[in-house]
This record gives sequence, structure tokens and C-alpha cells, in this order.
Amino acid sequence: MGVFMRKERQPMSEKKVCPCCCEKHTARSEEEKKKLINRLKRIEGQIRGIIGMMENDAYCNDILIQSAAANAAVNAFNKELLASHIRTCVARDIREGKDETIDELVATLQKLMK
Repeated sequence: MGVFMRKERQPMSEKKVCPCCCEKHTARSEEEKKKLINRLKRIEGQIRGIIGMMENDAYCNDILIQSAAANAAVNAFNKELLASHIRTCVARDIREGKDETIDELVATLQKLMK
């Protein structure tokens, strides 16, 4: 029988930043960044609308339709970001011989397809 040790949570001020997480960044054009952020803001508005519907006891079917629309918007955002990621980050890493990027892409696709 193994002994499991629970990790103590550190206060936010004491948390150490993982160096591997900070090394990966994507430089996007201001136009691309603005386009993606605008999509996310529209999705945020849809979610706020759904919350309002719930608070006002809207009809279940109406809420489900709005939820499906928000889900479709998230999927569209993911497709756009994924296409950009493959064209830029993945292509660059493959050219540089970083084969682990393929494994990372496969894992990401598996998560997106759940």
C-alpha cells in the first residue's frame, strides 16, 4: 500500500512560476490578436446573456439554443486559433527539428475532440 502525500497549497504570492510555461509565447500581429479577442468578447457576451436567461427563468429550450450558439462560437474560435498555430508555431518547430511539437499537437487535438 503506497503512501500519498498531499501537496500544500502555496499562497499566490509564494507560488513559483514554472520556467517551461513562460518560455512558450506566440507573437501575433495586432490585427490577429484584436480579431481573436473580439471573438472571445462576443462569446463572453453570449455567456452573460445565457446567465441572464437563467436568472430570469427563461424557457429551457431557449437557453439550450443559446448555449449551442455559444458552443459553436467557441468551436469557431478554436478552429481559427488551431489553424494559426499549425501554420506558425508547429511549422516553425518542425523546420527546427523539434519533433516533440507533433506529440503536443496530437495531445491538443485529442483534447479538442472530446
